[in-house]
Amino acid sequence: MISHKELFLRNNAQTSTSPNMLEVDHAEGMYLYGKDGKSYMDLVSGFAVSNIGHRNPRVLDAIRAQLDKYLHLTVYGEFVQSPMVLFAEKLISVLPSELNNVYFVNSGTEATEGALKLAKRFTGRSGIISCHHAYHGSTHGALSVMGNEYYKQKYRPLLPDVRFITFGKEEDLELITTAVACVIMETVQGEAGIRVASESYMQKLRERCTATGTLLILDEIQAAFGRTGKLFAFEHYGIVPDILLLAKALGGGMPIGAFIANREVMGVLKENPILGHITTFGGHPVSSVAGLASLEVILDENLVEGVTAKGELFKSLLVHPLIREVRGKGLMMSIQLDSFEQVEKVSRLCAADGLIIDWFLHCETALRVAPPLIITEEEIRKACSIILKALNAL
Repeated sequence: MISHKELFLRNNAQTSTSPNMLEVDHAEGMYLYGKDGKSYMDLVSGFAVSNIGHRNPRVLDAIRAQLDKYLHLTVYGEFVQSPMVLFAEKLISVLPSELNNVYFVNSGTEATEGALKLAKRFTGRSGIISCHHAYHGSTHGALSVMGNEYYKQKYRPLLPDVRFITFGKEEDLELITTAVACVIMETVQGEAGIRVASESYMQKLRERCTATGTLLILDEIQAAFGRTGKLFAFEHYGIVPDILLLAKALGGGMPIGAFIANREVMGVLKENPILGHITTFGGHPVSSVAGLASLEVILDENLVEGVTAKGELFKSLLVHPLIREVRGKGLMMSIQLDSFEQVEKVSRLCAADGLIIDWFLHCETALRVAPPLIITEEEIRKACSIILKALNAL
């Protein structure tokens, strides 16, 4: 009988020549469980998705309750669906007052696409500024603002009028002019190997965008919902974006994304022409109730409170001659090594020892550390001992 692994390789489109191939039977909390019963501590949270852990009981209860009511009803923006309404209300309640209008989509890259359209429509401008090494998704518009030519070169021509600046370099902010519709930027650069800008830089970025009438789009698809030690990463800098991008942990394990702005900005999508942006499945009822339950877990259980200390514990334990640097904010970190060969070997050795760890799209010399926020001190110590053991084996 043909195995699931063989079927996976034969029938499912592949994204690389060497997929991980771990066959997962189930997941719970901090752990994935293989078909053979072996447990794996998840140190990447499904790429910053499972902030409250896998299969949180409150999320599962919310999903089950919604299944007894309805699934999909119609396209976004027509019927009044309470899951979407209540989720938007909760999100707005924890965001600054300027961010009071939510457009739900299905994913992070869709949030990027919607935000770029919104910025161009509202300002009447065509220019877009992004950052070198940025990642905002891989659909056509999102690919256009990706800051890595390797992944873009085979798909040109892409969107015109896109320019790139260096993240954290204040001199480059002069390129933001009255011809620019928006600056799109990760509050903390993720796939670049976790790059954190200074408070001064972020505040000057906000000031420059305001002075030129340029909309500031902050991408918190990876950084939001407590991962950096604040509910939203922009809170570290005392600024508020014009448009905020969310996805990943937004859904508590279910697919959903959102771009959020104020009513005045978002209002341009509803007329001249109508249906300025439209989605069939955006804000799906099941994903919305899962996301609401997940956010309530984060708030009710004060999961953000311990994130900074947990990140510092990781940094204090990850000391080894082969580690060049451990950088990041909260539980959004990278372990810098010398080569991709080292990173790949450590990842493989960790998996054999029951720890899931990975690397970055634009920084293959670093290991990704982004565990669920529920990780305990004991689990942090265990994870670090496995990583150090793998490094010793190189």
